[in-house]
Amino acid sequence: MGKAEYLVVLAACVLVTLPLEIAGARVYRQPRRLARAVLPVALVFLVWDAVAIAAGVWDYAPEHVTGIRAPFSVPLEEILFFVVIPVCGVLTYEIVQLTLAVLRRLVRQEARR
Repeated sequence: MGKAEYLVVLAACVLVTLPLEIAGARVYRQPRRLARAVLPVALVFLVWDAVAIAAGVWDYAPEHVTGIRAPFSVPLEEILFFVVIPVCGVLTYEIVQLTLAVLRRLVRQEARR
């Protein structure tokens, strides 16, 4: 996969969790709420990354990233990581909550019979 490896993994994460939106998670349909959940944490970790890169604590293998870098030498893939992975997590959380609500409703209905 070479330089696209990190992007391919992120795309796979989106593709794997996309059916959850279709199943009723409704995460992408609430963009403001999603932004409030994802962006503050992403900002903190991006600053942390920028500081660590500047200090030489870590860097990214050039053979696995595209070479596109944002200010402070943060790779594009890292920025996408801090957006994509939390969105996938929120999708998973919402579908688990939906599934549990349906199961509770079924249990209550069964108990009434």
